[in-house]
Amino acid sequence: MAGEGEATGERWVGAAVDFSEGSRAALRWAADNLLRAGDHLVLLHALKDPDYEQGETLLWEATGSPLIPLSDFSEPTIAKKYGAKPDAETLDMLNTVARQKEVVVVFKVLWGDPREKICQAINEIPMKCLVIGSRGLGKLKRVLLGSVSDYVVNNASCPVTVVKSADG
Repeated sequence: MAGEGEATGERWVGAAVDFSEGSRAALRWAADNLLRAGDHLVLLHALKDPDYEQGETLLWEATGSPLIPLSDFSEPTIAKKYGAKPDAETLDMLNTVARQKEVVVVFKVLWGDPREKICQAINEIPMKCLVIGSRGLGKLKRVLLGSVSDYVVNNASCPVTVVKSADG
């Protein structure tokens, strides 16, 4: 099969998530087309405006949180500790994917500009590839607001797949 031992080695696959329909579409695409048994799925969740009331924000602001197992992140008190607000639909989907695909799912919460922080995390982990959803901004809004997915595609050190949601 794969000469480099990749068939049995662990792959680190990234997915940028903001708990929107677009990020759920990207996760579904990754589960259907990319993930295989033994992979580690690293969910990067970037918070643009940190909540400095949370102690962890100050502690981990430069590097992002440590890798948080899905089982821990599914606990509302732990997610809240990092300032994250995951939705039940995404968590249910991830638990199912972890079980069915036999993948290890971990979260990394990042604070700051999502574009830069996602690219920084890709370099630090290092990831085989990244999947990101597209919010489907029109051309004018994308120019004015700057698209996170456009930036990541052009600056990431690994292949990036942008998944558009069906409604966008």
